[in-house]
Amino acid sequence: MQNLAGKVAVITGAASGFGRELAVQCAGAGMKLALADRDRDGLGATLALLPEGTEAITHICDVSKPCDVDNLAEATYARFGAAHLLFNNAGVAVSGPTWTTTLDEWKWVLDVNLMGVVHGVRSFVPRMLAQGQPAHVVNTASAAGLVSPPGSSVYCVSKHGVVTLSECLHHELQLEGAQIGVSVLCPAFVPTGIGHSERNRPAEFADANPQGEIYAEAMRKAIAAGKLTAADVARITLEGVQAGRFYIITHPTIKKAIEIRMQDILEERSPTNTLRVNPR
Repeated sequence: MQNLAGKVAVITGAASGFGRELAVQCAGAGMKLALADRDRDGLGATLALLPEGTEAITHICDVSKPCDVDNLAEATYARFGAAHLLFNNAGVAVSGPTWTTTLDEWKWVLDVNLMGVVHGVRSFVPRMLAQGQPAHVVNTASAAGLVSPPGSSVYCVSKHGVVTLSECLHHELQLEGAQIGVSVLCPAFVPTGIGHSERNRPAEFADANPQGEIYAEAMRKAIAAGKLTAADVARITLEGVQAGRFYIITHPTIKKAIEIRMQDILEERSPTNTLRVNPR
């Protein structure tokens, strides 16, 4: 996937944050775009940022619903006849102690963050295999998929799931001899809209963690202080795809926390609180 010009990129969560910046940079590389999100206005704002002449479609899509992602795949192939670069990127977040986390929060976050990736793989990878062309899948996880900070159990479970799903997918595609690469994107704190995920929370999942706001406010401050921008992460991600990297870790300082966690496991000792390591 070194040459992106003329290829087709599919991006979920394209109405803001990483998704929007990936769309802008993919378009700048000469790609055709299928942009998906449940936020119609946000998708329109993303379209307005694309270079003149970019060939793009938008699709209203809730990645937690398999039929929506199937419809996205059908629309993409109907318009472009192929998909070469799939970004399973849509995500939401909640915070708070595990014992007060509500079942609504578990359902909402896992359905979007983890099952959204599952649905993307199910809907697109068989089609990518059938088209017989080089392709690449990028699953957005997080540094929270590699470490386990307090107050983030729901989010961490979803993102650890994305990491291991991606690792399994990589091995499986290798065994098939497929021309499909896989990357898992693991950024740390970056100023995006994820700190305000509540704006997209469905009414049926309204039951919130009663202690969540204390943790959420601290997390929003950490996100706002992040030194990389969403555009930086998008650039690093595309560089990683072109280089064929599996793990795309945008914040090198998080590697110390990852190393400590691995050492905790190998030495069978109690886990270290990785919030002590500054990942910005």
